[in-house]
Amino acid sequence: MTDTANLSLPCIEGSQAQKHVTHNEALRLLDTLVQLAVLDRDLTAPPGSPVEGQRWIVKTGATGAWASHVDAIAAWQDGAWQFSTPRIGWLAYVIDESALLAWNGSAWVNAIGALSPTALNNMTLLGVGTTADATNPLSAKLNNALFVARTVAEGGDGHLRYKLSKESAAQTLSFLFQDNYSGRAEFGLTGDDDFHVKVSADGSTWHDGIKIDKTTGAVSFPNTTIAGGRETLTAHRTYYVRTDGSDSNTGLADTSGAAFLTIGKALDTVAALDTGIWQVTIQVGAGTYTAALALPKCIGTLPPLLKGDITTPSNCAISVTGGNAISLASFATWRLQGFKVSTTTSGGCVVVGGPGSLLIDGNMEYGACAGNQITSSRAGYLSITAAYSITGGGLAHYANAVNATLLIETGGTITLTGTPAFSQAFAVVGSGAYLRTSGNTYSGSATGVRYTATGNAVIDTAGGGASFLPGNSAGSVATGAQYI
Repeated sequence: MTDTANLSLPCIEGSQAQKHVTHNEALRLLDTLVQLAVLDRDLTAPPGSPVEGQRWIVKTGATGAWASHVDAIAAWQDGAWQFSTPRIGWLAYVIDESALLAWNGSAWVNAIGALSPTALNNMTLLGVGTTADATNPLSAKLNNALFVARTVAEGGDGHLRYKLSKESAAQTLSFLFQDNYSGRAEFGLTGDDDFHVKVSADGSTWHDGIKIDKTTGAVSFPNTTIAGGRETLTAHRTYYVRTDGSDSNTGLADTSGAAFLTIGKALDTVAALDTGIWQVTIQVGAGTYTAALALPKCIGTLPPLLKGDITTPSNCAISVTGGNAISLASFATWRLQGFKVSTTTSGGCVVVGGPGSLLIDGNMEYGACAGNQITSSRAGYLSITAAYSITGGGLAHYANAVNATLLIETGGTITLTGTPAFSQAFAVVGSGAYLRTSGNTYSGSATGVRYTATGNAVIDTAGGGASFLPGNSAGSVATGAQYI
């Protein structure tokens, strides 16, 4: 062999004379090609005053001594030009460009791009512009990021799709947007397989803005009450209220960690729904609740149900100072069951004060009341179809006025305990109102006038007689009114 295979270094032959010549030539080639750094690659003519050992890459169009040596390494050695033809994989550092080049067999190209790996597998950490760690094994600190679809011409299909997957429905798969590493917005599959868009003011408490049901594709707006922005139910739903709950909970389970703290929060939540054909129930746990309740107008076919303890209503008490314990908003429709209601200072127990409908179809207890215990007025409609008890007095037990309707048709016994006193009358009806109490049995006694009827009002006892209603003083009927 006369030359080496890769660098073409001359070999010393056996019994060769002047071995130093061959040896020195090989050293010059090594000096030229090992740790190769060239001054420039943009010259087509040899420099006029080269320095010993300096090297260049010959540019296309070379002339003079460089002619016919395009892309070769030109080195000035011992007062003459020495040319080395590159082979695939040779590297050369271009000093004036601070660039590392590689020979690919036909051209000098950027070595980083030419020699970069085509696959990186099973890396445990990757940081771009920052240091990755165990919590964030893929980390990047930058101002812009670009992902571009591989085109058909490049062998792709022109599409770009990000694929993200979580382990199970109960896990979270989301994009989280932070302010100084504190969460402010998030979207994705957060804790279930419905699609959520939520926001937070502190990174701790989150509020759903948009929810898309995974089964139906129905879009709801859980915290929006404007028309067109309501969650539409697809099944019956129950909200729970407990004295150990929290109004930041969902209200959807009967536990301290899920139930609401106040009935008012549950009422507001139901008012924000479109219940459609589904029944919504607010189940209130045992305890005493002191906030006045206003049953709001809701959207849906079935009236929502506010339910306490129908077996022992006193276990679930609504006791209010200076206001109506339970009132119905105009044009609202609700059902009511299982509460002991009472007021002090002022206010009635259950009040339908305008156009609207309230059905009391479960056991109730009416305690001491600063006003009237059961009121329907101004075209309101109130129907009672379940037996109940009276354990305290007030101005009146039934108060009915201004074209309102009050129907008491329990088919059972209304029990009075402790002889409650009514300062106006047990039943006060006026101004074209209609009170019907039939099919009921009143057990126990009361103090006060049995009834008063004025202004074309009607009290209909279905022939129960003048002493049908409780009291120890006879009732009265003004001209134009009727007691039947």
